[in-house]
Amino acid sequence: MANIMYWEAIQRAHDEEMARDPLEIMSVNFAWLAMDQMFNSAAKVRYMSGGQLTAPCVFRSAGGAAHQLGAQHSARMEKVFMGIAGLRVVTPSNPKQAYGLLKSAIRCDDPVFINEHELMYNMKGEVPDSEYFHPLEGSEVARAGTDVTLFGYNISVHWCLKAAEILDKQYGISAEVVDLYSLSPLDRAGIKASVSKTHRAVIAEEDEAPVGVGSEVIAIINEECFFELDAAPVRVHSALVPQPYNHTLEKAAIPDHEDVVKAVLKLFGKA
Repeated sequence: MANIMYWEAIQRAHDEEMARDPLEIMSVNFAWLAMDQMFNSAAKVRYMSGGQLTAPCVFRSAGGAAHQLGAQHSARMEKVFMGIAGLRVVTPSNPKQAYGLLKSAIRCDDPVFINEHELMYNMKGEVPDSEYFHPLEGSEVARAGTDVTLFGYNISVHWCLKAAEILDKQYGISAEVVDLYSLSPLDRAGIKASVSKTHRAVIAEEDEAPVGVGSEVIAIINEECFFELDAAPVRVHSALVPQPYNHTLEKAAIPDHEDVVKAVLKLFGKA
């Protein structure tokens, strides 16, 4: 295993998969200018041609708040992309996923949007020395637990992991962390399996509410295991405001691990 940075894992996957060149949109805020080709053409061509044509293209783009980039450079648009039929959406939370998902996406004959985060490129993690392909569909249990499930994706997985450690050490609450690296499709079976075990759920995302990944996860929970819940699922999300440039206001608008801890304590009547 090689301990490399997130951006190095992406570069390695690029170097190994030269037959198809992914398209990088520097900031997801600029993706609006390419929506017609992405949503109205690439995502629909296989269906409209009865499978005779494919659009094997990969769109990589970074978003999220990254220390005072301002409202026009801090968007989170995954909830827009995951609502488009025919478009796969994945969002790696570590270098291993960044490497394996990009390789799998490049070899996929469907269009794939890879949602990255501005603050994660210098994150280090282990990546297999040999060639590795990560499944484009599914989820991963990043930490096992029994009392509550913390769902995260991308950067919020790390909030959940830090929150789980605090909950265990300070409150004796065993939190399971589920990494929703595939946003379209969401892993319905994986979501059900975890909540059926823990009977409580908190969904953490940097995106704003209403509407988002959290909304869809809660819908799945209600459809699949409503009668197994001991408490109503809770969302942790950003404030519904344009991202402030001011550092203090920016920090106030975005959740973190402390907000996840507070949400869990509320579920247990300890807040």
